[in-house]
Amino acid sequence: MTEESIAAVRAEVRAVAADLRARALDVDAHPAAVARHLDSPGLRAVHRISTVPERPEPDRCRRLTAATLEAARGDAGVLLAGPGPSLAGVVVDLLADDAQRARFRSALADGRSWAFCAITEPQGGSDVLALRTELARTPDGLRLSGAKTYVGNASRGRLGVVLARTGPTPLHLRAVLVRADAGGVAAAALPMAGLRGGRIGRLTFTGVPVAPEDVLGSHLPPSRRGLWGVIRAFASVRVQVAAMATATAAAVCDYLTEHGTRSTPAELDPVRARIEATERLVLEAAAAVDRDEGRGQLSALAKLTATRLAIGVTTRLPARLGPGALLDHPLLEKWRRDAAGFEFMEGTSAMQLLHVADGALRDPRHRIAPDGAAA
Repeated sequence: MTEESIAAVRAEVRAVAADLRARALDVDAHPAAVARHLDSPGLRAVHRISTVPERPEPDRCRRLTAATLEAARGDAGVLLAGPGPSLAGVVVDLLADDAQRARFRSALADGRSWAFCAITEPQGGSDVLALRTELARTPDGLRLSGAKTYVGNASRGRLGVVLARTGPTPLHLRAVLVRADAGGVAAAALPMAGLRGGRIGRLTFTGVPVAPEDVLGSHLPPSRRGLWGVIRAFASVRVQVAAMATATAAAVCDYLTEHGTRSTPAELDPVRARIEATERLVLEAAAAVDRDEGRGQLSALAKLTATRLAIGVTTRLPARLGPGALLDHPLLEKWRRDAAGFEFMEGTSAMQLLHVADGALRDPRHRIAPDGAAA
């Protein structure tokens, strides 16, 4: 994808960002009533761009990231509230064959259906090597059993992707397509402080039948459908979370500029410079995902950096509108809650630091020779 194409995607979404922001407080207050917003220009545009393509696209992550940077600058909560593939589309795009891709696209084509992506578990969080959800082969076929938590669209998703294991090794990690109306699936929404539009909840699977054709990645070599597929999926999803966090920080700066502050506009320049630098890092991480480079360390760094930025900006900058800014400006109060939510999406900052450190240790440029000198 050329720079001109990226700019065109951003311009298209930027044109509807104000519409998304205008709906932010209503979606935050009434996340179960998002249906009244589904015909809005903003959500229609986001659905069109996020739809999983018929064939894999070489610059898919970068395209989605460009759109997310603009849509979430309107409001990340409304972006997450919109129907469509959501984060499940990232996994389908990486691991699905043509038939699976077509079924997934068809299920969401009406523009009024949601998908869920179930990875995090109550016991182990996002540590995929400690994952307990099991896809077992029984005399009656494949059966899925386990529990997932902090799942976006859990209580309203029509279908989704569930990460499970078929055996003890990293090669036994598999992603499967599951319909919400399948026997043995139970869903419940969780009370959320931030990102309420995402309808984050929990899912329980009790002997859910899974057809062989719903196991993603069967057409790929074993080494590219187990842990490799999970790493790539996590890397791509973390870039999207980083884009939402960066855009939320930018939204706060925009808001303060529009509503006037106790500071001069120039005093916001250092913050805007950090936002622009983080945005470049996020887009670089997206390009690395598209090139299938590394083990996701750049995505982890982008998510870590963007989350810290969003929390810092939403915590400190509102005070420039006065001591009661969070009471007088409900959007700023909402964005403060949303920023805290990014911390827990697809791995906390502590986990991202571990990924970044692992990448540094694996880099041959950082190895120490026997004589104590850098290799």
